[in-house]
Amino acid sequence: MKKGLKNKEIGFRIMQLRLDRGYSRERLAELANISSKFLFEIERNEKGFSANTLVNLANALDVSADYIMTGRGNTKFDEGIAATLEKFEPSVLEKVEDLLELAYELAHIN
Repeated sequence: MKKGLKNKEIGFRIMQLRLDRGYSRERLAELANISSKFLFEIERNEKGFSANTLVNLANALDVSADYIMTGRGNTKFDEGIAATLEKFEPSVLEKVEDLLELAYELAHIN
């Protein structure tokens, strides 16, 4: 894979994670301790970033640094969550999903 394409994928991956989590560019930049302009440049493949910034972004997005760089390993907790969900009967999974959505809403009440 060409280096430029790989970097473009990294920036796109960061942007997708940000959007998936409902973060504005300004909010993610604040959480990662970088400027929103710098984050914009990272997402657009205009600037590279340090290992420190990578760790800050990974922590802010709750994913592994490996996922940001390679697209593999998604989140830190995927395997455990998947293993737990597999224990449920298919007929119960809809209720589990409803409970998870409720838990998410409760956890994000300001």
